[in-house]
Amino acid sequence: MKIFGRIFFVLFAVAGFSASAFSPEELLKQAQDSTAFFDTDFKGFYSVVYEKPGEGKNITEAIMYRRDTESKWTILITGPAKERGKGYLQYDGNIWFYDPADHRFTFTSARDKFQNTNANNSDFAPQFYHRDYTIESYSEVMLGKLDCVMFVLKAKVLNVDYPELHLWVTKNDGLVRKKEDYSLSGQKLRTTVIPSYQIISSGRNYYVPVKMLITDNFRGKKIGDKIQFERTQITITNITFERQDNSVYTKPYLEMMSGK
Repeated sequence: MKIFGRIFFVLFAVAGFSASAFSPEELLKQAQDSTAFFDTDFKGFYSVVYEKPGEGKNITEAIMYRRDTESKWTILITGPAKERGKGYLQYDGNIWFYDPADHRFTFTSARDKFQNTNANNSDFAPQFYHRDYTIESYSEVMLGKLDCVMFVLKAKVLNVDYPELHLWVTKNDGLVRKKEDYSLSGQKLRTTVIPSYQIISSGRNYYVPVKMLITDNFRGKKIGDKIQFERTQITITNITFERQDNSVYTKPYLEMMSGK
């Protein structure tokens, strides 16, 4: 019986270890995959609230279309009235900004700020954590009540927004909950927090952030005896996953929609 008891204890311990074990590479790949929708098009309504300390808030409303299989996306700005009709278009690896005031497209980049907020243009597209970064280190941590793995990632390609990322990913579902962006010198530039996700069922379950809160750790203002940083909150609603017409991802579409 003693021998049987020892064997049972060893088997239980091994089983417990296997259940808690995880592959950091696989978890990071899962975190990357959760940001993309390769089997369908995506459409959502975005509210982008930019808060500058001491100067109030600016609200931008927009409709976004994505076709991740072809790395295409379109953002049509619907509000406020003075910004209505402006838009962004990505295709063939380029991003274009359209201003109906002069009927012109100008080249922009993934690193550029969206409508002068703290969000980059790239924040609206899939995030390639596993493809573009190597895992420098990782550790199992708690983020509030969430059981996470915190990755320190270093860029292995040049065309990324930030050369170093710190990424908090929940172990049970592979979703990004927090991200810190660092410069090459190690200065923290931005912090993005994603408190919760909405599950959209359309053939399968898709996970889309309810809100994303981006804090710019580099741009701020001293008010009283404290530094208050600029912040941008992105809220995503009215989500659908269905094929869009090919014309949605073209310059003529933005030109046409700007007149409505």
